[in-house]
Amino acid sequence: VLCFVALGRPGLDDHWKLLQSEEVFETVRSRLCSILSSTITTASVLLAISGVFVTTGSPVPYFDYTPLAPYCLLFISLMLAMIAMLTSCSNMIRWLHTDRHCTQEQLKPGGYFVLSYLLSIVMPIFFVAGSLHCFIFAMLITGFSSQSTICRTVTALCVVAYIANVVIISMEFMWKYATSVKSL
Repeated sequence: VLCFVALGRPGLDDHWKLLQSEEVFETVRSRLCSILSSTITTASVLLAISGVFVTTGSPVPYFDYTPLAPYCLLFISLMLAMIAMLTSCSNMIRWLHTDRHCTQEQLKPGGYFVLSYLLSIVMPIFFVAGSLHCFIFAMLITGFSSQSTICRTVTALCVVAYIANVVIISMEFMWKYATSVKSL
């Protein structure tokens, strides 16, 4: 599953074949750098938004995010966004300065280097996802704790939209994984 999340393939065999050609390796490397660049942008936005919520008080009394639970979730979101920035930037530097032969050597023996290779692609995305979910849950707790009926109604609609998106994304992921495993 880690191979599928990181590379979009169920195993390393197809990826190993791609590493045999210099031109295809450059395409793979540019795609990975593009993913990391998008991750850096998303983490930056989350970092800025979480930072604003952590450092300022609520401007309106009916949406108070300063109680302990939402505030802790916002702070965790801030920290995860920082970690996502650091890991994304360091992995971007790694990918910009690596060559095909070095990558092939790391993947030949298997074990630690394969896991390190896959995690270098996936971990920044996991940190961004964790940061985003902490932020969402902080806002949901705040919305449902509000005394305003409108605020609670909007929060309930956001929960329905969130659950629908998670279900749709999960179904698509499972379908793509199942079809890629069948094609082997």
